[in-house]
Parts: sequence; C-alpha cells; structure tokens
Amino acid sequence: MSAPTSPGPLPELTRPDVGAALFSTWSVGTPERQRATVDAIAATWDRRPWPAPELLSYNLYAGTDGDTLMHHSQWADEAAYHAFFRTQRRQRNDAVDSAVPDIKRLGLAYYRHYRGFRAPAAEQAATTDPGLFVVVEIDFNDPDPRARRSWVDLVIDALESEPDPGLLSADFHLIADGERHLSTDRARVLNYARWTDVEAYEAALAADGPRGGGSSAWDRVRDFPALVGASSRSYRFRRSFVRPSAP
Repeated sequence: MSAPTSPGPLPELTRPDVGAALFSTWSVGTPERQRATVDAIAATWDRRPWPAPELLSYNLYAGTDGDTLMHHSQWADEAAYHAFFRTQRRQRNDAVDSAVPDIKRLGLAYYRHYRGFRAPAAEQAATTDPGLFVVVEIDFNDPDPRARRSWVDLVIDALESEPDPGLLSADFHLIADGERHLSTDRARVLNYARWTDVEAYEAALAADGPRGGGSSAWDRVRDFPALVGASSRSYRFRRSFVRPSAP
C-alpha cells in the first residue's frame, strides 16, 4: 500500500483537554521495513472505527536512523488509554505485525505537558511540518518533581535569552506514574522540539555555539545538580489520526 498523500495535521501539544500524553518507540530494522510499517499502521487505523472519544489524536514519526518509529498519542485521561489497551490495542498491533513481522517494541511512557517555548517565527509555522523533530529524554537522580520543573525553567530561560536559530518550539513533558505496565519511578523529562532542518539542530549543539560553553545560562542547565544524562532521537512526521468531529 502506498503512503497517504496527506499526513494530516500536526498535534497541538498544549491543548488543555489532554490529560495524558503517551510516547512509545518501535524498532523495525531497515528503512524499507520502516516505510512498510507506516503503511500498515495507516491501513489498520484508516479502516477501523475511531477507538474511543477520549483519544484526541494519534501521531506517527519515522526516525532518521531508518529503524525507529515514534508513536505519540493524546488522551483525555489515562483510564481511557487502559480501556483501549485491554480491548483494542492487541488487535491493531496484530494487524500491523501480520504485515511486518518481528517488530521490537522498546517501551511506552506516560507524560504530562509542563511548559513550552515558542520562537517568534514559530507562530507562522505552527501548522506546517518542519524539517526535523528531535525528542530528547532527560534523566534525573532526584525523584522530587520540583527538581525537574526547576531544570525545565532554566532551559526555557536560556532559550528566551539566547534562542537557537532554527528552533521553532520546544515542549517539555514530565513523566507521570502510570497504572500497570506504565508504572515507573524514573525521574524523566521529555522534550519534543521542532527544528527547521538538520543543519540548524547540529549548529545549535556545536562546540562553538552557546550550548557548547561560555554561556552562563546554558552552564546552569548543564551543571544542574540532579541531572544525570540525556539521549535523543531525530524524526520526521509521517501521519496523524485525529478524532472525528461529533455529528
């Protein structure tokens, strides 16, 4: 099956009716299998009824590594996701697995949006697909959520005082303790950032850039006492599925 001609709208990360933001990652192995999995997911979701009114959007991204896929779903509340998990998730995954066997599901985590940064140019580009999405997972050794909020506040202060050229937006999510398989004691922040292109992102991280040293604002971010480390993946937007409008 060919890829859809229109990927659909980008998700609005700050919408107030989102009570639970779920992010998960799959490993599929090759660019060919990555494309086939996107097609299989699209076919599965397009031909089935919308699973629950509490699911506001489901969004799919392909990793620039040619291997990973990121799933981002927005739910009105966590309980609705668990009802979906019990009754419908397995059937949809089985349909995808029949088309592309041996997918590795690397994990699922539940977050709540905390704060976001918007570059002045981002307002005009809010509904268009930027060149690159970068998702960064940041780990802390302090279980107190106030430490994570304080770190995010420092990052946004740094971005506002020394904005990165090419960064359109950055939305910070705090991990939440979920039920059953989502339960976790990991102290983590997820940053979902939109960039104009790969070159702008790489320039921001270069050693001679403000994040590389010499900036007191970014020094406070890097030297934050509870900060343990971070990992990132880059993606391109592939498809969104949104709740149908009520009749």
